[in-house]
Amino acid sequence: MSKSTPASAARKAASAAAAYHAYEATTRGIRIRVEPRYMEDQSSPEDSHFVWSYAVEINNDGAETVQLKSRMWRITDALGRTEEVRGAGVVGQTPVIEPGKSFHYTSGCPLKTPQGIMVGSYQMSDEAGKLFDVAIPAFSLDSPYTRRSMN
Repeated sequence: MSKSTPASAARKAASAAAAYHAYEATTRGIRIRVEPRYMEDQSSPEDSHFVWSYAVEINNDGAETVQLKSRMWRITDALGRTEEVRGAGVVGQTPVIEPGKSFHYTSGCPLKTPQGIMVGSYQMSDEAGKLFDVAIPAFSLDSPYTRRSMN
């Protein structure tokens, strides 16, 4: 049986509070909403292994059908180390999103530090096949192991 300590209870409460913050950005009528969540059960802080999932909702609030072609993520950890990830589609798909419709997916990100930030863009094509970039808002990856400071 696991015993709850004040520190572990505080980490769980902080993790739950951080889990419900959503970030949004809109480009050309395409609204991107991201909700990161710290994954306590997949993380191992004593081994400097911290894992987050992030749920993404892509809403087409515009007037024409679009297709997501590719993605680019810039992931920065608490020490300023940055990794760029590029690839076709998302989670193995290149969804077509009609006006008034949305596409949802969930993915994950491991870091070696208890905090980081992600930002990126999707490349979309419109009905004429013209490519354009859609901003993914910067969002914070916070764990209950993050040291807070007042600036």
